Amino acid sequence: MKLALIGAGQRGMIYAEQAYRDFGIAAVVEPHEGRRKEASDKFQIPANKQFTSVDEFFSQGKICDAVIISSLDRDHYEQTMVALDLGYDILLEKPISPCPEECIKIQEKANMLGRKVIVCHVLRYTNFFSEIKKIIDSNELGKVVTIQHNENIGNYHMAHSFVRGNWRRSDISSPIIMQKSCHDMDILAWLVNSEAKRISSYGDLTYFKEANAPEGSAERCLDCQVAAECRFDVRKTYLPIVGNWPATAVSAHQSEEGLLKELETSPYGRCVYRTDNDVCDHQVSIIEFKNGVSVTFNLSGFTNKMYRSLKIMCEHGEIRGDDSSNIIEITRFASNIDAKYEQRVIHPESTIGGHNGGDTGLMNDFLANLGNPDYNSRSSIDDSVESHIMAYATEKARLTGTVIDIDQLKSELKRSVAL
Repeated sequence: MKLALIGAGQRGMIYAEQAYRDFGIAAVVEPHEGRRKEASDKFQIPANKQFTSVDEFFSQGKICDAVIISSLDRDHYEQTMVALDLGYDILLEKPISPCPEECIKIQEKANMLGRKVIVCHVLRYTNFFSEIKKIIDSNELGKVVTIQHNENIGNYHMAHSFVRGNWRRSDISSPIIMQKSCHDMDILAWLVNSEAKRISSYGDLTYFKEANAPEGSAERCLDCQVAAECRFDVRKTYLPIVGNWPATAVSAHQSEEGLLKELETSPYGRCVYRTDNDVCDHQVSIIEFKNGVSVTFNLSGFTNKMYRSLKIMCEHGEIRGDDSSNIIEITRFASNIDAKYEQRVIHPESTIGGHNGGDTGLMNDFLANLGNPDYNSRSSIDDSVESHIMAYATEKARLTGTVIDIDQLKSELKRSVAL
């Protein structure tokens, strides 16, 4: 059993490495010569199975058992639909598609053809969120009433990925609430075990724009006379972490010389205040689920670290979690301010792999399901479409200043798909 890799970027390479160890990689599709060579060398892919375009690859017919689709967001739909027609099972990077109608069409075709499509919602596979799910489902604190959930993007991650990088503009990738936070919509729906009912949202691009550029700054960091005073100077951002992300996303040549050469012309060398970005750098959303649970979700690029934190308030106690410290606190309510209260702290088992072990868990699930006729994935296409509709509704609520009724939106989407 072998797989093909479509899109040899950082995420695709992480998934392909485990697939290579367990089964093998039969082919790679990657237009960027350096990334294509890196994948071909690492996975011992012969020259006749190295493709510069997905059309070349698909013209070969079905040449392996499954594909990993980790290309740019707006290429997912067309590539996935062709792969399904050819008979491939698919590991699909999120988002499924920025367009909710396309998400539904992929879901319908996969089910019609009986193909497995597993979406890369890696948070479901972490020990951290699995432990929280276990506590909720045990009902030891009663029903969940409300949740505060924070996605702390980290200011350097915001600048790298959503100001300078591939996901800086909604029209060429997807809104940040879809690209980054469909993870969070998915985990929230999973934790509360309910579909969403209504969503409102507020946010904007406030800081990373030209009005906030320092006086005397230039279009590119390497030409800038005030770079020494700027924390976003690319020499501070990338050179000290040669060989590690996000420097590895800038250039295949991981040396100071190689990075500086690339940054002379690369999008990653641009001033963060003078790019063509338009996605929000902060967004707050309010979600009401059908089972009565209310959620406030706060996405922010103005944090020092990348992590998620949450507080789950139940009938008889509360759960606090911080996935950066890998700590979960469970507190049972006391009768009064002076009474002793019961509390315990859980440190979920640490797991090797990105996203606190979520990447490894996802791949184990996908690879196990490939040979399993009883398709039972924690992140199937049927489960994952819900989070994408939620993310789409959230952005629509932000842009229109209205509260979006999810069932009404779903009806509109299904009518559109049927036309």
